Amino acid sequence: MDVSLLYQINGVARHAPAWLDRVVSLAGEYGILLALVLLVLWCWRGTRRQDEACAVETFAALVWAPLAAGLALLVNVPLREFVGRPRPFRQHEGLQVLDPAFGWGLGRTEFSFVSGHTTLAMALGVGLFVANRKLGLVGIGLAFAEGLCRVYMGIHYPTDVIGGVALGTAVVLVLAPLAMAALTPAVRAVARSRRGGWLVRAKNPVLARPVGLPQAPTPPAGRRTHENDLAA
Repeated sequence: MDVSLLYQINGVARHAPAWLDRVVSLAGEYGILLALVLLVLWCWRGTRRQDEACAVETFAALVWAPLAAGLALLVNVPLREFVGRPRPFRQHEGLQVLDPAFGWGLGRTEFSFVSGHTTLAMALGVGLFVANRKLGLVGIGLAFAEGLCRVYMGIHYPTDVIGGVALGTAVVLVLAPLAMAALTPAVRAVARSRRGGWLVRAKNPVLARPVGLPQAPTPPAGRRTHENDLAA
């Protein structure tokens, strides 16, 4: 089934126009990962407008997301060597192998399991989900698109992608309690400092008015109110 899915997904590249192949290869190599980084930055921008407690917790989760992604890639290094699964185009003929327009030239010499790009993308997506549910769902969707692109390019099996999804998710969620416990006090200290406080909170954050609490009407000029009388 794994090889069959590989041929079916990669077979689309044989009939697709050349420009589509270039778009998919560029997105699978750089574009989707760049979009995930921009999502993290966008979430950080919104975080700075929250109250201090929410801003500290969300910012700590945003710091954990790239740290977890880097840790997942480190775990993948010995895992690839241990499994030692060659790239699919080295074992199966007739695959349409797509090289990105500005590739690193490393893809043809590495082992296949698990997909490093998918691991990185899913770790960022799940880490973003810990910080912000809506943006996190978008990030997870982009991570699945990353895995699909890697199979389309003929450089990974579908199970390589599944392994990357599992590895990225596991590293983020299993270690999240320890990471948040360690990062939250540090972020809180930064938020209350003079020099680094802007990283966590804006100088004049715009806080939303609590739902269900009506705003007190402003009395006309010169008219006394009940509160004024009590104060007097």
